[in-house]
Amino acid sequence: MLKSLNFITPVWNDAPEPWQWAFQDGASPSFEGIVELHDQIMFYLVVILFGVSWMLSSVIFNFGSNRNKIVYKYHNHGTLIELIWTITPAFVLVAIAFPSFKLLYLMDEVIDPAMTIKALGHQWYWSYEYSDFVNEDGESIEFDSYLVPTEDLEEGQLRLLEVDNRVVVPVGTHIRFIVTGADVIHSFAVPSLGLKIDAIPGRLNQTSVLVEREGVYYGQCSEICGVHHG
Repeated sequence: MLKSLNFITPVWNDAPEPWQWAFQDGASPSFEGIVELHDQIMFYLVVILFGVSWMLSSVIFNFGSNRNKIVYKYHNHGTLIELIWTITPAFVLVAIAFPSFKLLYLMDEVIDPAMTIKALGHQWYWSYEYSDFVNEDGESIEFDSYLVPTEDLEEGQLRLLEVDNRVVVPVGTHIRFIVTGADVIHSFAVPSLGLKIDAIPGRLNQTSVLVEREGVYYGQCSEICGVHHG
């Protein structure tokens, strides 16, 4: 229905907002899988919450000292109920485990990337290298990306998220990120793309992403890496 209304343009939330409770709008299959898994687990949690609350309130109401002066001995023990509250959580864990393992495998798998970007974490900036592209001197395209200081922010820019040089990637392309750290442990994270991977000195970690729509996606270091962490 919304597609038939040409004057309605969706506004995507690709940056955190004050007092935000829900996720940002997703722009990759990985993020959509994360949200779907979250919704499935939340369903089980709601069922468990109401079930346990009902049982506790029923016991308190029906077997309180003011209603039952003497509790019948067979109300204290029951093989059936003990089997139920032992086996049911096991089935719930299995129902949660299978989709989570599947999602972990799909997010860890790097599927035939069309381009590779190297990300190197520093205190306190990121260095990027487009390994598949070269400049006029035949060298790979490299640049550093620094946070824009608060006093230099323009109207509409986001504190601790704006940078002087942005990473530009194509839409609908499998992109591999190779991430490492130059000094301390960092964490390369872009929530809207479902990206979060540690940048550890002396170790190369890799992950992939498929951006499904155009936009500006904000990320930051998700590790406590120092005074200018961001």
